[in-house]
Amino acid sequence: MRRKKIVVMGFMGSMPIAGVIWQHIHYVVGLQRLGHDVYYIEDSARLPYNPETFEVNNEFDYAGHLLDQLSREFGFRNRWAFCARYLPKNPTAGLPLKKIRELYRDADAILNICGTQEFNEDLLVSDRILYIESDPGVEQIKIDKGVRSTIDYLQRHRTLFTFGENVGTKSFPVPTHGFKWLPTRQPVVTDLWKTRRPPLRTAVFTSVANWSTSGLKDITWRGDKYLWSKSREFLRFVSAPKRSGETFELATNIEDARIRAKFVRNGWRLHCPRQLSVDYKLYRDYIHRSRGEFTVAKDQYVRLNTGWFSDRTACYLAAGRPVIIQETGFTRNYGRNAGLLSFRSLDEIVEAVKTINADYAKHSRAARALAREFFEAENVVKSILDRTGI
Repeated sequence: MRRKKIVVMGFMGSMPIAGVIWQHIHYVVGLQRLGHDVYYIEDSARLPYNPETFEVNNEFDYAGHLLDQLSREFGFRNRWAFCARYLPKNPTAGLPLKKIRELYRDADAILNICGTQEFNEDLLVSDRILYIESDPGVEQIKIDKGVRSTIDYLQRHRTLFTFGENVGTKSFPVPTHGFKWLPTRQPVVTDLWKTRRPPLRTAVFTSVANWSTSGLKDITWRGDKYLWSKSREFLRFVSAPKRSGETFELATNIEDARIRAKFVRNGWRLHCPRQLSVDYKLYRDYIHRSRGEFTVAKDQYVRLNTGWFSDRTACYLAAGRPVIIQETGFTRNYGRNAGLLSFRSLDEIVEAVKTINADYAKHSRAARALAREFFEAENVVKSILDRTGI
C-alpha cells in the first residue's frame, strides 16, 4: 500500500481536556502504525480554552505548548500546527500557514474529527475531507428538519462516518434523506492502555463525566426534546450502588449541594475531576486504578437507539477493566456478555455487578479482548480509509 499523507483535524489544543486529547491521539497513532505520514492541524476561528487560567481568550501559548509536547511523545514532531483564524493574518504555532495550505492541497485524506472543523477558503481546496461524527442524533435531526446550513456543510465532505452504528438502519427512527452514513467507532491504541497491575481490593467502579451539558446540543424533534447530557440518566439510576451493594465513584462537577447529597446517600463517592481532566496521564492512571466502569449514556443516544459507544469506555476495556454501561443499541454489534454488560433497568445493573464480581479475572480478560477485536486503532482507521477509497 502506498504511503499516504493524512491530516487529522480536531480540537485537543483549543479544548485540552484529557478525554479529548486521547480521542485524537488514537487516530494519529493508529494512522502512523499503518505507515502513513500523519499531520495534526487545528485551524479554527474558535477561541481556545486555557485550563490553567480557566479562561477562553485569543492567546494560544498553552495550546501550542501542549501540541508540541504531545507531538514529541506520540511521534508527530514537526508535523503539527495551531492556526489562529480568529486573529488578523492568521498566526500559527508549529507549521507555518504556507505549509498548512500545501497540506490541504496535497493530502490524500483530511479527517474532521468530531465534525468540529469549520470550513475556510484554504481548506476548501480539498475534496478528500472525511466527517467523523462522535455524537449521533443532532445532525440527523437537523437534516430531517431541513436546516440548510447543516445540509450544505455535510454535503461538502467526501464521506460521512458516525459512531451511531444504527444510523440509517430500521433501528434508528430519524430519516436520513439520502445521506449515506457509514458506521465507525472510536479507535483505541490498546497497548497504550495495557497494564499488568490488577486493581487493588479497595478499587471501585468509576467513571468520568461533565455533569450537565444540556443546552449545548439539546434538540426538539417531532414534539419531543432530546437532551445532550448524562445528568438526567445518572439521576434515573442514582440508587444503583445502594441496590447492588457496591460503592461507585463519579469524577464530575456537581455544584448543587442537594444533588451531591443524594448521590452520597445512595453509595456514591464523588471525585473532583479537575486534575485528571487536564492531565491525560493522570486520566489514564485513574482508569487503571478502577475496578471497572459504571456509566450511563446521554439521553439522545439512548432514546434514539443510535448504537453509540463511548470513547472513554473503550479505554476502560483496553485497560482490562470490565464495563457496565447503559444500552444505546450497541449490543447488536458487540458486548452484552463477558467484559461488557449493558443495562436498561436497575435490576439489570444489580445482576451485572454480581456477574462481574463472580469471576472478575474472566471479565477483565474479556474486556481487553473486546477492545482489541472491535476498537483497535489500526483496524478502525484502516476501515475508514478503505471505505472512502483512499
